[in-house]
Amino acid sequence: MNPNGNSPETQERTILEQINSLKREDETLYNILAVDVWALAKTMDEFHPGFWAAFMKNREKALKRFIAETVKNKPKDDERPPFLR
Repeated sequence: MNPNGNSPETQERTILEQINSLKREDETLYNILAVDVWALAKTMDEFHPGFWAAFMKNREKALKRFIAETVKNKPKDDERPPFLR
């Protein structure tokens, strides 16, 4: 027993339950955000046909630029083989 009266198994179970609860809450938030983005895109596409296609094209460009910047600014580790750098 610990000073607070809980056994290590009870504390471990409590922590695992809290972790699982946080995972469920995170997944719920992610799903809510996905629905919000979908609703916004659908609404915008109704007012401005082609909005979604243009948005995705811009997103692709931004992602490629982000990856290029990340690779360019990545610290060089000469100890790793070239295919893992």
